Amino acid sequence: MSGDTNETPGRRIESAGGVIIREGEADTEVVLCGRIHPKEWRLPKGTPESGESREETAVREVREETGLQVGILESLGHIEYRFKANQEAYLKRVYFYLMEPLGGSTSEHDHEFDLVEWCKSDSALQKISFETETDILKRAIAAFTSRGLKEDG
Repeated sequence: MSGDTNETPGRRIESAGGVIIREGEADTEVVLCGRIHPKEWRLPKGTPESGESREETAVREVREETGLQVGILESLGHIEYRFKANQEAYLKRVYFYLMEPLGGSTSEHDHEFDLVEWCKSDSALQKISFETETDILKRAIAAFTSRGLKEDG
């Protein structure tokens, strides 16, 4: 039940990103990107460059924003949301991918975020700032578990 029926759809834009996931010592861990002001925790994502596929965009943006080199394991689908910037309405669709870390370091992240951290999955679900990204994070954790990537203790 949405109240959006009378709203104009706005300019449509697209981006791509990922959920980087691994089995930590005590629990499944994911990477979150944080800002101090305003305080928020997000998943890494960004806008495609000319000629890039969604997958290429996701890998590049995740590398830039987290400092990690990643490989795509599978698609997690997409989310959509509306926002306004400079008095223009936008409808944004973000495609997310389940990703595994292959190298790099979170200390090598770019300036877009103040903090990039590995978080236990249950803690990440509490920290993440936006409900649509919470849904993607839940999908990622379920996919990781169902793929058998989580090692039996």
